[in-house]
Amino acid sequence: MSKATIMLDSNNKFITEALSNQFSNALAGNRLESVNFHFKDFDGVAYHMSNPNDDKNKIMLSIYLSYYEELQEHGINERIRQEYGIYVAEKPEPQYNISLIYDLTEIPQKYDDLIFKAARLKRNCLASVFEKYFEFQERGDAGQNRAVIHYREDETMYAGRISECSASIKQEIHGKRASQTAPQVIFSLGEPPLELKNSNARISEGIGYVTFVLLPKHTCKASRDNTIDLLSIFRSYLHYHIKGTKVIKVCYCFTNLLLLLLRIGLHPIENALQNGRILKNTESRKTESYTRAEDYNGSYFRKRRITWISNSEYRNRG
Repeated sequence: MSKATIMLDSNNKFITEALSNQFSNALAGNRLESVNFHFKDFDGVAYHMSNPNDDKNKIMLSIYLSYYEELQEHGINERIRQEYGIYVAEKPEPQYNISLIYDLTEIPQKYDDLIFKAARLKRNCLASVFEKYFEFQERGDAGQNRAVIHYREDETMYAGRISECSASIKQEIHGKRASQTAPQVIFSLGEPPLELKNSNARISEGIGYVTFVLLPKHTCKASRDNTIDLLSIFRSYLHYHIKGTKVIKVCYCFTNLLLLLLRIGLHPIENALQNGRILKNTESRKTESYTRAEDYNGSYFRKRRITWISNSEYRNRG
């Protein structure tokens, strides 16, 4: 793996920090602040953290998934209630699919596990699909219909009994197996893999399909959680580094442009700072001037003299 590669976490860091701050203040008896945060994950999943009915003693965490109805076919409601229990709101917040409510007056002293689960809310929603088909594979059930999750407008995830496949519009993907224990990864451009030949999968030069062939050693209960973590974060991981590569290219081109301008005697940053300077008569300005002086060895050096003048005098000098 490249040293520049950054591994993303399946936990939402903002949720972790926000809840940690609220829980610690509540247990310490500190003054509770009102909460009203709207934020999104890298893949566009929307969250809202607030005080229901303006009650500062309660924290509501809501999530919106555009593909929630498709997840309902695979038992997402049962999976969430199993994972979060009494913290699941009977009725979710309007315009959101799932809401969790935490009463700050009843927070346990050891709340790390509570926050850990809350930060994995999106991951646990997707887990309902993967766990269902992992169970099919473990039992050897054949002939099950594949799951089709329209993750985004131009991205679709297919989960079948043998492999998990995701489709997305991509420009270029190069992969290499770095570990013999990792699942086989197959990339096809323009045409869907054989598992999707008889489906309505899109066919186009700009469509790429990434297939993960998961073996029993990847889906057994001992390694199942780690596999779900990696599959749930794959899309964000891929897009993150594609966008990061574009930023690096832009910075590289901009650096070359600056070097070219400096070689021909232009100083774009210095000129921009000079032209964009805001002068105020009420402020003073420090200027520097240099005089030539002789040291004890007879060599010359530049001696700096600093004076303070007003902005009006500075403009008159210009």
